[in-house]
Amino acid sequence: MNILTPPVSPPRDGRIVILTGAGISKESGLETFRDAGGIWSKVRLEDVATPEAFARDPERCHAFYNMRRARHGAADIQPNAAHHALVKLEAQWPGEVLVVTQNVDTLHDRAGSKNLIHMHGTYNQARCNRCEHVIPNTGDLSTSDVCTACGEAGGMRPNVVWFGEMPMEMARIYDALSDCALFLSIGTSGNVYPAAGFVAVVRKHAAAHTAELNLEPSAGATLFAEAHYGPATETVPAYVEGLLQSL
Repeated sequence: MNILTPPVSPPRDGRIVILTGAGISKESGLETFRDAGGIWSKVRLEDVATPEAFARDPERCHAFYNMRRARHGAADIQPNAAHHALVKLEAQWPGEVLVVTQNVDTLHDRAGSKNLIHMHGTYNQARCNRCEHVIPNTGDLSTSDVCTACGEAGGMRPNVVWFGEMPMEMARIYDALSDCALFLSIGTSGNVYPAAGFVAVVRKHAAAHTAELNLEPSAGATLFAEAHYGPATETVPAYVEGLLQSL
């Protein structure tokens, strides 16, 4: 394996914050959203991924997410070397390692990441649109589902963040960004806010180092102090080995 040694290694007890996007799961067989031929080139997000779309046509939204959930749960969809490398980093780095993922799949969880924030929610949960009650869910959803908390039917939806909604755990994320020694952005387009603005938050802190690991330069590539381009299953394990060797 090639080893990518960061030009600036964080202190041993320094916090590492890692943002991941669809690119880290692409090599596990999941489609990205914004690439050429990605999901949003086939389905209008306005039709399936907004609160207004759910209010207008909940069955269409359910059909889309039922299809995505089934694909995510297929036997051939497994965590890849990039996911496993981040688990290794979390286990062996002396300081805190926090993974903040924009992905609604559970590949980080299945690989073994523990300190993990799903800022856009996950496919494997459902939430009541009326009382906000959240339950585990791996099967299909429909308008006939009844909330086990409030007893109302028709309001159960995927517990994912739709366009126009606030991502989850933002206060915790910004606290970590304001006090990290290293910020890594992996497999993300740099087009979706607020995640695309995380690097700018980190850059306000002179001691923090920033690096982009991506298949190609993101929209915010020039904001990073360091960049490595190639498949996530190659760049991420190599970068992690470089960090661990710096110990």
